[in-house]
This record gives sequence, structure tokens and C-alpha cells, in this order.
Amino acid sequence: MRFDLSSAAVMAFAVASALATAWWMDQAGLRGSAHAATPPPVVSAPASGRPGQVLKAADGHYWADAVIEGRVVRVMVDTGATVVVLTPADAARLGLKLSAADFSGSVATASGPVRAAPVELTAVAVAGARVDAVRALVVEHGLPHSLLGMSYLGRLSSFSATPAGLTLRP
Repeated sequence: MRFDLSSAAVMAFAVASALATAWWMDQAGLRGSAHAATPPPVVSAPASGRPGQVLKAADGHYWADAVIEGRVVRVMVDTGATVVVLTPADAARLGLKLSAADFSGSVATASGPVRAAPVELTAVAVAGARVDAVRALVVEHGLPHSLLGMSYLGRLSSFSATPAGLTLRP
């Protein structure tokens, strides 16, 4: 087993992202209690397209050009992010018109808590693998780049990482 500082940093970021999302869901009332009625399962259409690869960048991250709402958005692949997360600039480029009232939730970031607006993206495609109806958040500020999270990745049939790249399979 290989363990280095970059692996530790990626793992710490993934855990912090997962905990921040769980906290945000608690604050927004999106997580049910053990006594709440179980909602019906959400049936999502499977991913479509063809397998593709995202190469690992020199900084150790997997960066991809995602086609979202028909426009290209540069995203960092983040398996620790529960959902796709967009910066306000990227959301505006995609034509998402948000008001201050839309930022109804709060997400913990490295810069502290920040307000977030839940949205649903019509489609997200990366390296040929397309997923329709993808849950996402737009953060009000504090995020330097958009993130490709598990609301996209988890709908693929599989994805795997190697030292050279990330393979996406619809």
C-alpha cells in the first residue's frame, strides 16, 4: 500500500467535503430522522454515451471539461463532494438565474460557511459519458472552481482512477 502526502490531502479533502455536505443537509432539513417515513426510491435514468478518460493534471487533480446545459465548464473531479457544485460565475454562464432568496442552504467550505442554492442540471457530459437530471448546488462565494461530485459520478456504471487518469463508464 502506497501512502504519501498527496494521498493524505485528497483523503482529508474528501472527508471534509462529505462532512460538510452532511452538515448542510441537516441544516437544510434534507436528512430524515429514523422515525420519518421512508420516501419512495428515486429512479434515475442510467448514464448514456461512451466510456471516456480524464487525465490526471500536474497538480495531482483530475480536471475535466464538462458539457453542462450545452456549455463547457472546467471542473475538478471530487469524489468527496456529494453533488456537483458550481461557482456563481459558472452558473451565470450556464444561464441559471438565481436570486438571493434561492440561496436557502449553507455549506461549510475552507473559507467558512457559505450560502448555497440547490439546482437541477438538465444534463452533464464528461469525456462522452452523459447523465441527465443531475442535482447540484451553486455556492454564493468562496469556491475557486466548480466541482464534479457524486450526483454525476454515482450515476455512472463505474469510474476508476489510475495514476494516469480517471476512466468513466456510462
